[in-house]
Amino acid sequence: MRVSWSTLVVVVAVAVAPGPVLAADANVPHEHRGKLKPYPRPPKPLVLTPAEKAVLLTGKPVMRLTEGEGGGRGLAVFLVNAPPDPTWATIQEFKSYPKWIPEVKKCEVYHKDGGKIDVDFEISSFPVTIEYYIHHEYDLANRWGTWTLDYDRQSDLDDSVGFWRVSPVDGEPDKSQVEYSVDIALKGWVPAFVRSILVDNGLKQATAWVKVQSEKRFTSQPKPAPASP
Repeated sequence: MRVSWSTLVVVVAVAVAPGPVLAADANVPHEHRGKLKPYPRPPKPLVLTPAEKAVLLTGKPVMRLTEGEGGGRGLAVFLVNAPPDPTWATIQEFKSYPKWIPEVKKCEVYHKDGGKIDVDFEISSFPVTIEYYIHHEYDLANRWGTWTLDYDRQSDLDDSVGFWRVSPVDGEPDKSQVEYSVDIALKGWVPAFVRSILVDNGLKQATAWVKVQSEKRFTSQPKPAPASP
């Protein structure tokens, strides 16, 4: 039987790759109560430069990378052709994340009390699977929310903080402006590319799946009947 070179490379990589011992455990507290600085509540108002505003108006996202304790906090700002309510509802639809985001294999809410929402995430990218527990605190009425790890559970990430915010666009009721920011700290055994998946790729993906799914939700909603003359 002939074996292709690409197949041989994969087999060898699997054979020699060290197998990390996953530490995630819902029954064990995390090693600490937070290393990364959490985002303020509410997140600070975003001020775009004239150049960034021009980019946003073309339909393209604005990306920023600022200095952070985990190696840089990523921020994405983008416009969605849907009002704030369906856009915010899309972001909260955790059960659908595995359908919308390729690396997300599991996304299960295990506790919810109003805007306090705890979610078990599992991401996978060959040859590593990472599980981590996120504690969200959402201001549901004002469409913003921050998160940290759930420090009452052991995660494979060392730490994670971030925020979402959905805002109306002046004069355009069928549009939303979305802000998404995240910072990640890794444990020693976790490969560096995992951070790229969650921060760099995560920012790019967020501008795609939030936009696509929010616009689908909005267009599928029944429209009010026109007023009688």
